[in-house]
Amino acid sequence: MLIANLAMQLAIMGLSQALRRILMSTESERLSYRTAGVDIDAGNALVERIKPLVAQTRRAGVLGGLGGFGGLFELGGRYQNPVLVSGTDGVGTKLRLAQQLGRHAGIGIDLVAMCANDVLVQGAEPLFFLDYFATGKLDVDIAETVIGGIAHGCEQAGCALIGGETAEMPDMYPAGEYDLAGFCVGAAEKAALIDGSQVQAGDRIIGIASSGPHANGFSLIRKILERTATPLDRDLDGQTLAEALLKPTRIYVRPILDLLSKHRPHAMAHITGGGLLENIIRVVPEGLGITLDSAAWPLPPVFTWLQQAGKLDRHELWHTFNCGIGFCLLVAADSVTDLSAKLTQQFLDHWVIGEVQPQHPDGRVRIDA
Repeated sequence: MLIANLAMQLAIMGLSQALRRILMSTESERLSYRTAGVDIDAGNALVERIKPLVAQTRRAGVLGGLGGFGGLFELGGRYQNPVLVSGTDGVGTKLRLAQQLGRHAGIGIDLVAMCANDVLVQGAEPLFFLDYFATGKLDVDIAETVIGGIAHGCEQAGCALIGGETAEMPDMYPAGEYDLAGFCVGAAEKAALIDGSQVQAGDRIIGIASSGPHANGFSLIRKILERTATPLDRDLDGQTLAEALLKPTRIYVRPILDLLSKHRPHAMAHITGGGLLENIIRVVPEGLGITLDSAAWPLPPVFTWLQQAGKLDRHELWHTFNCGIGFCLLVAADSVTDLSAKLTQQFLDHWVIGEVQPQHPDGRVRIDA
């Protein structure tokens, strides 16, 4: 009995010592947000770096600066009966290609363009923009470059970058990767909204040139690159394939707003996901359709390469990519000449690419060879 009690006491002493060792070890390795993977100091350093970039986007209506819980914007007396128009978007898997090549500046412009061009379709002037940058491990240099691109895009669109969120989320993203989302708010006079209700048979469709694939279809683009193993430094009509694919999305805001000051299209369309087949018809009333003339404009070399390398049929090409047309105006036939002259003054390449017609029995969208 005495021996058993002694053994038990020794066992308890051993367990106690082991527990003390564990506690001492834990004490010496105290946890923190930084050891968990979130560096608040790096986030603060990023804010300081981007403040001058954000300041360059400031415009009338902005109240306050970065650092508040919410961005402030005052409409003031600029509108009599304003309607706010909002849009949100990302840049899809174009991000993967940009990250692969280490080209981060243009992707911020893409983000602004995808949102601001959408808001523009209703005839609204983009007023302010917010961004969301998410990553597993914050690289301040890369984040500064991306947000610098966002600021540059805001300058092009005439909207203020009034806030955003940088989220460092360990284990959510592989090393070196990040994701983006953007949010844009614009305004228009209620009486001046462009909603497509005035579109009628006989209207002409003016297509304005894109700068390339913009930020759509990149899952297919990356699959084509993977399957064909095409070098990204391959020459494509005087530029590399990488340059042609990653060229930032064209921002149409300033020239179109200038055009709207004197002309009123019946509708407008931003050519994004779904290509020419799905986006124009979105602003055409039921009972009407469109016929597009594929010979009306030259197919840019990057799309010719995509079609040939990917063995894409015409429907897939038109259903995925903008095919060289990034923005469309639907206008009365007798206003084409005046509008065309205005677009030429804005140095925007454009073509009459189709016509609104009564809906065809075979469908609402037809493509003439």
